Amino acid sequence: MNDDLPLLGKVALITGGGRGIGKAISLRLAQLGADIFINYVRNQAPAEETAEAARSMGRRAATFRANVGKVEDIQRLFDQIESEFGGLDIFISNAGSGFNRPAMQQKETGWDHTLNVNARSLLFASQRAVPLMETRGGGNIIAITSPGSQRVLPDYVAVGASKAALEALVRYLAVELASKNIVVNAVSPSIVETDALKHFASLSDPEVLTRAIANTPAGRLVQPEDVAGVVAFLCSSDAAMIRGQVIVVDGGLTLLTRG
Repeated sequence: MNDDLPLLGKVALITGGGRGIGKAISLRLAQLGADIFINYVRNQAPAEETAEAARSMGRRAATFRANVGKVEDIQRLFDQIESEFGGLDIFISNAGSGFNRPAMQQKETGWDHTLNVNARSLLFASQRAVPLMETRGGGNIIAITSPGSQRVLPDYVAVGASKAALEALVRYLAVELASKNIVVNAVSPSIVETDALKHFASLSDPEVLTRAIANTPAGRLVQPEDVAGVVAFLCSSDAAMIRGQVIVVDGGLTLLTRG
């Protein structure tokens, strides 16, 4: 193994891998040697830019449009991975969506969409990922979740429920797939400083980021690169005995109770 490139020769799929947290994960895995397959649904240009950045590192990189909330799109996505890369070592379930409304205003369509993209996709994507990993001796599955799975956040009922389901799936998959040498975990970032967050914060409440930083013991918001670093660690042999866990990356924010 090349110590500088511990993932050299590995193939990684990152859903929602062209922007924000997904982009940071894609680039970190590429920096460590992995060839990357970036899934997107609406934002093709950032996905292509991220793939090109990986190619500039000497990696193979491809993009593919698929809505992981639809099982037929998941099938097309994995057919393409198998055709283009021949196997898979790392699956990062990062794509997320949701309709933020109070529980009493939640609609059936929004509920179904949120659960399908955020939770159901992990199950049916894993069913396709596992055979591709088995042929290569094992692999890693990592889901990106949210503190809203455990804590009540404003208008977050559908996303929170979907992330709770996601974390339950991680535990079940971790046990069921252990005998196949497939390691399954989740990473739970708190407020992550992305361009989208800055945009929405500036529209809704310009002081929200200032308050969030003040409430974080580490003194700053989580960066996408912080999340990517933990994901990369979970893909390493050093993390082989971490199974079915939810690793919180929040600078200490969720440790505090504020009245």
